Amino acid sequence: MFSFGSVALVIFIVALVFVFKTINVVPQQHAWVVERLGKYHATLAPGLNIVVPFIDRIAYKHSLKEIPLDVPPQVCITRDNTQLQVDGILYFQVTDAMRASYGSSNYIQAITQLAQTTLRSVIGKMELDKTFEERDHINTTIVNAIDESAANWGVKVLRYEIKDLTPPAEILHAMQRQITAEREKRALIAASEGRRQEAINIASGEREAAIARSEGEKQAAINRAQGDATAIVALADASATALRQVGDAIRSPGGADAVNLRVAERYVDAFGKLAKTNNSIIVPADLGDMSGLIASALQIVKSQKPDLIRATTSTPNA
Repeated sequence: MFSFGSVALVIFIVALVFVFKTINVVPQQHAWVVERLGKYHATLAPGLNIVVPFIDRIAYKHSLKEIPLDVPPQVCITRDNTQLQVDGILYFQVTDAMRASYGSSNYIQAITQLAQTTLRSVIGKMELDKTFEERDHINTTIVNAIDESAANWGVKVLRYEIKDLTPPAEILHAMQRQITAEREKRALIAASEGRRQEAINIASGEREAAIARSEGEKQAAINRAQGDATAIVALADASATALRQVGDAIRSPGGADAVNLRVAERYVDAFGKLAKTNNSIIVPADLGDMSGLIASALQIVKSQKPDLIRATTSTPNA
């Protein structure tokens, strides 16, 4: 026989179980799927939720946070028949708890397999060099391909990132040699460009220097010519002034006598110089009659006075 206390204890325990199964607290960014008698009934949102014990059942619990998923490495063959080992990370999020529960038996395995098959297909359309240059294109293509199918699984694929592209060791060594050759080629081109620019700069400098020198020589020649012209004009002015002064002196009283005396002196000097410089000696007919000789010279001066005056004034300092 059960005592009253034992019955009360059983009722209390049943009540606790009933309350425990009735009240459910769903954490933030989570969604719980409730089945009633084996059929989908509701999706519980974050917070306090009430369900019917023994009739309703929490069948699935989903996290609505963004989930990173490692896609295992796999071997892909490029368009030029080169093997590549590729792995990546897939970021997805559960957006529909009901579809995630009933759309696929295992949506994580489904999107993983789909990412691998899509990756093989995309890389198979590319040559080896393009696979390293078109990472963004590969990532975008995989995301778009998975996102179309994942809509029925209640999953949203946010992005896919390739972690590593590893070619065979022989291909990797050949690529390294190619990169080294390309860098050496660029270095040689840069050096030749530097030498070319240096030669151009030197030639330009020499050209500018030659132009500057010729300009300087030209200006010096112009200056010398202008100096000579100025000197000639100054000499002409001085000669004209001297002529005018001599003319004035001749017209003054006693000027003609001074000219006669000057001519006589020149005549005597000329005979003296001629005797010193020439091998032949010119001797007057009558050396003792010097006064007569001078008188003859003066007579010549009087008869050719303008010419003698010019001859006299042309060498004023003689």
